[in-house]
Amino acid sequence: MAVNLSIKDVPDELADKLRQRAARNHRSLQGELMAIVEQATLGQPEAAPAAAAGRSWTQGWKTIEQLMAEREAAGWQPDPSLARAPLGVDIIRADRDSR
Repeated sequence: MAVNLSIKDVPDELADKLRQRAARNHRSLQGELMAIVEQATLGQPEAAPAAAAGRSWTQGWKTIEQLMAEREAAGWQPDPSLARAPLGVDIIRADRDSR
């Protein structure tokens, strides 16, 4: 069962620094705090942002590859109708060419 934690009376300056850190790491404030708590409890050194470390994009505290592997292990398959959906690059090209 998950537990909700709360930190009260956080100084504005510290909260701003946490928000900036979350933005640098492409995380929400909640995701950044979870990563900090997880690193502290697992004894892992603080990781550099994904782009600076040459790793893949991270969401929360797991990589996209880890998240996809978990979904696929659980039996997730993309909806077959997505194969007929236009690709983002095709939408952008069509919009650009229409000007």
